[in-house]
Amino acid sequence: MWEEEDDLIESLKREDKEFCHLLEEHQYLEKKLEKLNKLRYLTHEEEMERKTLQKRKLLGKDRMAEILRKYKAEKVQPD
Repeated sequence: MWEEEDDLIESLKREDKEFCHLLEEHQYLEKKLEKLNKLRYLTHEEEMERKTLQKRKLLGKDRMAEILRKYKAEKVQPD
């Protein structure tokens, strides 16, 4: 996901419960999407599920990026 920031992500996984939860959910959603994407044809319900999972994954990734930006800013300029 963010290879150049692996050390920061490892720190956040230990220090921030929300980030850790979001990362776990992101990985879970990725696996579900991979399964759906392997299907040759999707039913209407499967297509709707795929779109919902994609949106959830994107929202989670956006939130993780926000937490990461905040964490980096705090490390540069501590309170």
